[in-house]
Amino acid sequence: MLIGELARRSGVSARMLRHYEALGLVRPRGRTGSGYREYGADDVRRVFHVESLRSLGLSLREVGRALDDPDFAPARLVEELARRTRERIAAETELLTRLDRLRAAGPADWDDVLRGAALLRALGAWNPDDRQRAALAAEGGPVPAEALADAVLREPDPYVAGALRWALARTDGSALAPLARGLDSPAAEVRERAARSLAALPADADADADTGVTALLRRALGHADAEVRDHAALALGARGHTEAVPALVAMVVAGRHDVDAADALSRLAGEGGGVGDRVVGLLAEGLEPGGAGAAARRRIAQALADIPGDAATRLLLALTRDEDRGVAVSATYGAGRRGE
Repeated sequence: MLIGELARRSGVSARMLRHYEALGLVRPRGRTGSGYREYGADDVRRVFHVESLRSLGLSLREVGRALDDPDFAPARLVEELARRTRERIAAETELLTRLDRLRAAGPADWDDVLRGAALLRALGAWNPDDRQRAALAAEGGPVPAEALADAVLREPDPYVAGALRWALARTDGSALAPLARGLDSPAAEVRERAARSLAALPADADADADTGVTALLRRALGHADAEVRDHAALALGARGHTEAVPALVAMVVAGRHDVDAADALSRLAGEGGGVGDRVVGLLAEGLEPGGAGAAARRRIAQALADIPGDAATRLLLALTRDEDRGVAVSATYGAGRRGE
């Protein structure tokens, strides 16, 4: 068959077939008496093989090696193609995300587009100083809250993360969705970053709403990760939510952020409504036989010193007779501050 027939059967243009021939990918069996290229059925199959390999992303040079090198390893080639494809998809996905965020920011002119693109790129810079400057410059700028939330969830540098949380707290609150996903991340460090960022967001106007920052903090209060629970409890306690009391008491007993937890308990107990007695009751449970060790009892004594009410005073006086001298001294000091 002539090149026109080969083109018709294979669906590849005659011009491309001549290019394949120049590269050695297709070789006519000979020429007719008139000098025209002549091809056979094997050439049709060869063209199909070339096109199939090209469809997988191989260059024409790689196609030639795959077809002609007897030692060529197809499995290794397929793995390399898969790697390239994943990288390309990741790059395209990142670009699409960046474009969506620029669109969501509602740029008014090209200056807004260029500034937003520069800030989004800088948030992913390798240098922490560049990322921190971008975070500080993002306040009130063309960078949506979701972009800041994603950045803080992947940020390992504590100073940059602090700047990102500062900028995030000044957004419109649309960062809750990525932070909620971060709380359920399989990576502990991402969960901790999500909890810290959530705790740094301003309180809702309606504290009893089923959605918003407070609702998400309440959900985090029952999280399996103690670090997530602790950040949620401290944030809720600082905002006057008494459902955080059991978690805060557990933090004092366990020695996790115990000073901050004791401060939060003191503030909650000072609001009245029987909260102080409830706090004392839970702290007393930590003193039961077989419960807290000497270090935990010392922390409990220190926390009781700032809890108002007679119940706290009685428990402190009991601890002044503790068998551990450190516990007794802490309780005596706390009781003395209360005038006992």
